[in-house]
Amino acid sequence: MSENLKKLSGQGVAIWLDDISRERLRTGNLEQLIREKNVVGVTSNPTIFANALSKGDAYAAQLHDLAVRGVDVGEAVRAITTYDIRWAADVLRPVYDATGGVDGRVSLEVDPRLARESEKTVAEARALWWLVDRPNLFIKIPATVEGLPAITQALSEGISVNVTLIFSLERYRAVMDAWLAGLEAAQAKGIDLGSIESVASFFVSRVDTEIDKRLDKVGKPELKGKAGIANARLAYAAYEDVMNSERWQRLRAAGARPQRPLWASTGVKNPEYSDTMYVDQLVAPGTVNTMPEKTLDATADHANITGDTVRPFYEQAWNTMAALKEAGIDYDDVVKVLEDEGVEKFEASWNELLESVTKNLVP
Repeated sequence: MSENLKKLSGQGVAIWLDDISRERLRTGNLEQLIREKNVVGVTSNPTIFANALSKGDAYAAQLHDLAVRGVDVGEAVRAITTYDIRWAADVLRPVYDATGGVDGRVSLEVDPRLARESEKTVAEARALWWLVDRPNLFIKIPATVEGLPAITQALSEGISVNVTLIFSLERYRAVMDAWLAGLEAAQAKGIDLGSIESVASFFVSRVDTEIDKRLDKVGKPELKGKAGIANARLAYAAYEDVMNSERWQRLRAAGARPQRPLWASTGVKNPEYSDTMYVDQLVAPGTVNTMPEKTLDATADHANITGDTVRPFYEQAWNTMAALKEAGIDYDDVVKVLEDEGVEKFEASWNELLESVTKNLVP
């Protein structure tokens, strides 16, 4: 294993892979990444599945069987995705056991077309939790306004949740409130709080992509590439506030575990920036960094892991956000645009997945 990855893990950052495919599973590549690159978790999303299905013939046999059985496309997609997730969960089960259930996790997203419908999201979360039937599963629920009550309800039933598509600090605080409410409801039902895990996926690079475009328009290039990291650092400050609250301390005493911040969208979009900036500059204890394989390889090769690069920089982060505001960047509009785009992109990928499966459902 590379020294950089050892250092990163040693700083309390869990390294997860932001990708899954049948090909990766059947070739043993995931086991190799666990062994050689300290990968201790996997995240998936509709885009990842659509991409996996478009390459090679790894899904051909299952698609043929589904076609012979005459299943509809929705059932076929569920069968394909849950198969991969179960397989990945089994591969990661030793990590899950070794970490007492903290890591070794695999995430599966609810149908993104339900992002604005609370009750249907909960029903889908229950169905996926039952279908996969692995203790090291995370059900991904988007952090839309409508997703918040779904997050609370799922957690209250003992379903471990990866909250996704978080862009704003205000929404992140609402997510943590929904998480705490879910734990409190689970406790009232007598559910073992130690069996419930959660992470909150705070998106990083997309913030820079959107704000950089706006900075070009207002002639402030010196502020480019700073917003995503500043925003994430302030999210960690909000997380620390909750960890120090009496509300959390009561739940912790009852056996609950923290909802770890997870840095998502950590692949660098702008080639002018360091390809490991969303790793190097977001090192903090008790966090997860889920990386595309390209970013994982870059981190192993040349990341600059120097210790905690979040908590010592809170003041700098606030100053960055103040400078952006002074430059005319409307933060509230930025995060709204990003959330709407995030939901739309995953819906588009889901539709692409449905279309691909439909074409391949041939006996």
